[in-house]
Amino acid sequence: MQRRFNPLEADARWQAIWDEKQSFRADDASPKPRSYVLEMFPYPSGRIHIGHVRNYSMGDVLARFRRMTGHEVLHPMGWDAFGMPAENAAMEKKVHPGKWTYENIANMKAQLKKLGFALDWSRELATCHPDYYGHEQALFLDMLDAGLVYRKESAVNWDPVDMTVLANEQVIDGKGWRSGATVEKRKLSQWFLKITQFADDLLEGLKGLDQWPDKVRTMQENWIGKSVGLQFRFQPVAPFDSEIEVYSTRPDTIFGASFVAIAADHPVAQQLAADNAQAQAFIDLCKAGGTTAAELETAEKLGFDTGLTVTHPFDPEWQLPVFIANFVLMDYGTGAVMGVPAHDQRDLDFARKYMLPVERVVAAEGDEAAPIHDEAYVGPGRLVNSRFLDGMAVEEAKAAVIARAESEGWGAGKTVFRLRDWGVSRQRYWGTPIPVIHCADCGVVPVPKAQLPVVLPDDVTFDIPGNPLDRHPTWKHVACPSCGKPAVRETDTLDTFADSSWYFIRFASQPKDKPFDRATVEQWLPVGQYIGGVEHAILHLLYARFWTRALQHIGQLGFAEPFTGLFTQGMVTHETYSREQGDGLPPVYFAPGEIERAADGATLIADKAPVEIGRVVKMSKSKKNVVDPDDIIAQYGADAVRWFMLSDSPPERDLPWTESGIEGSWRFINRLWRLFGQVEAGAEGQDKPLDRKLHQTIDGIAKDIEALSFNKAVAKIYELANAVEKAAPSASRNAAIRALALLVAPMTPHLAEEAWADMGETGLIADAAWPMVDPALLVDDEVTIACQVMGKLRDTITVPKGTAKDELERLALAAPNVMRILDGATPKKVIVVPDRLVNLVI
Repeated sequence: MQRRFNPLEADARWQAIWDEKQSFRADDASPKPRSYVLEMFPYPSGRIHIGHVRNYSMGDVLARFRRMTGHEVLHPMGWDAFGMPAENAAMEKKVHPGKWTYENIANMKAQLKKLGFALDWSRELATCHPDYYGHEQALFLDMLDAGLVYRKESAVNWDPVDMTVLANEQVIDGKGWRSGATVEKRKLSQWFLKITQFADDLLEGLKGLDQWPDKVRTMQENWIGKSVGLQFRFQPVAPFDSEIEVYSTRPDTIFGASFVAIAADHPVAQQLAADNAQAQAFIDLCKAGGTTAAELETAEKLGFDTGLTVTHPFDPEWQLPVFIANFVLMDYGTGAVMGVPAHDQRDLDFARKYMLPVERVVAAEGDEAAPIHDEAYVGPGRLVNSRFLDGMAVEEAKAAVIARAESEGWGAGKTVFRLRDWGVSRQRYWGTPIPVIHCADCGVVPVPKAQLPVVLPDDVTFDIPGNPLDRHPTWKHVACPSCGKPAVRETDTLDTFADSSWYFIRFASQPKDKPFDRATVEQWLPVGQYIGGVEHAILHLLYARFWTRALQHIGQLGFAEPFTGLFTQGMVTHETYSREQGDGLPPVYFAPGEIERAADGATLIADKAPVEIGRVVKMSKSKKNVVDPDDIIAQYGADAVRWFMLSDSPPERDLPWTESGIEGSWRFINRLWRLFGQVEAGAEGQDKPLDRKLHQTIDGIAKDIEALSFNKAVAKIYELANAVEKAAPSASRNAAIRALALLVAPMTPHLAEEAWADMGETGLIADAAWPMVDPALLVDDEVTIACQVMGKLRDTITVPKGTAKDELERLALAAPNVMRILDGATPKKVIVVPDRLVNLVI
């Protein structure tokens, strides 16, 4: 062997061989047990980042290990390729979104191949390709036919400059994220998927996902938001003549109510605005505000006193004012709320602003008379100032109020969910066309499946804001499939979350004539191990769980949960380098390659002047603390990068990127390389401690990989390498070196292949079996005995387990350090604890 490993040569050679032999192509007909390992597929932004490398390295180790342990492994890769970034690029760079996207896919695929991932590229898919989204359109029509899709008028965020609907996340401080225009609330006809039909089942299903992180299950549980409360009606006070229905999760606080608030688009508000210019002006103001729960939580609470009042359900003499409020949304609950300032911070802020009563009705023991100041009380306690509820615990009081409401006929207990139906309409070009046609005579008509896919037109322009499909001269004009008269296509496209809600199913089965073959899919799914960022813990994972249930509901699948195991990896982080500009300007950031690091700080290479070393934070383009994987691979090779990604931190925690870390990984790769060259022909004899260490390591690493505890597996490899280096030449040492190549093969596959071939082994190590474990060698049959004098450790002896007390005493007295201390004297007393210690009292 060469003294120094040549990674660039080895990487290219073995990657070409794996490609030629199609080593990682999954066989649907294989009799082996199946293992589906999947990382969340990337958006083709143009470059993979080091976070991708960490994510895919983890999945790759597991996939390679499962192959070595006799599984048929499905480990595919594809591209989440629709979405706004491509349209933005089209506008900025004057290119077609498809051209930009496919060029990025080619670049990123080449980058991934350089890392040697064991991926089945024969199943590669891109969600922007008609071969994929045409089948998605077919599934949409199946759901439409089953009543799981509907269209209704809904409030949306409207950007008046870009002339498009914005997702809540694209509204920043009330402005469009790209145009900077003040976002308006508009009502548009939108397509929805009935995810709420499965709310209870989605919640119940979380209980069985015991291989998911607890935090993810909790996040989904909170998002679904099941609560039991009271839905009831406030009666109007003349001349007002409309009941106002509200829902409250805290009916126990009903005697603390001081106002009723309704949404700007509540029917009562709209009725009032027809004759009241001030009310209309306030409603217009509300429409210019945010629409997300988070935005409403932080925005100033504003209201308009309608002058209307309603009566309290328990007291006809008690009247509550009715306000139109900017923090109430029509899409949530009934579009009206009961304001209880003492026990809800939002209500308290509102009450203080408009000088409304604040009455404590729940108190902890000893605080019954404590006033409410600037903070609402939301803790446990008993009811006070609440008439017949006084002294009751909260849950008891809730039940009592619901019982009275139901017996008196003004309300009823009701279970509600925070979850809302999934609005999937997007007014943009680069997405899956919604496959329906609008006919003046026939209404909404599904596109016949024989006419799928409805393909996006290529000849679009982005020089005018808005959706290019709306103004395309020919694409949207078609004959009605039902009556043959002129009609128009739906120009909205699907939310890109729909594309990622079933891609894992299409990976498993890709027939040309239908979305998937059920029997083939059910051989592979559910996905055994899914790996990705915690930022997808709610929406993507919830939508994927819904989509799978929807397909089960319409008889296309026989299972409900798509992912048995879920792992959310930590981010890769890096320190930042910057200089202040002064005059209130933001700091200027510099890339790691522009910096020269020293023990006492850092300087900019260009001018040798100091820069400030900032916190270790998530890598981002804005802070320029991004490390390009291609640069690192070119310098150190793929295996050193993979090893560093796996070795330094538990995989669920953030991993700080350091030059010293990657250099340490490179040194260990070379250390292994030198060790692999030390198999000595003709070496004989057994080294029993080394044999035991080897088999314990084989067993331990297998368990660590299955548990995704990659850093622990790496630590065991370091320990074994140390033991092998120290061992004398023997048949045991040769066997340990060969086994070590197998143990590192999932993590450093190029190095392992090179060493395997150099050792004269036949076939690829990628196809080799995981080393067998001798159970007898997993149990230590020797123990180390502590030899103490007057309770202090002076020496140790290694003896067979179970050695008799008198023999332990004899051996301890003969230990060199003990003999030196005794200097010929005889101990007064000898205390022997079998298999643990010998203590001499002198």
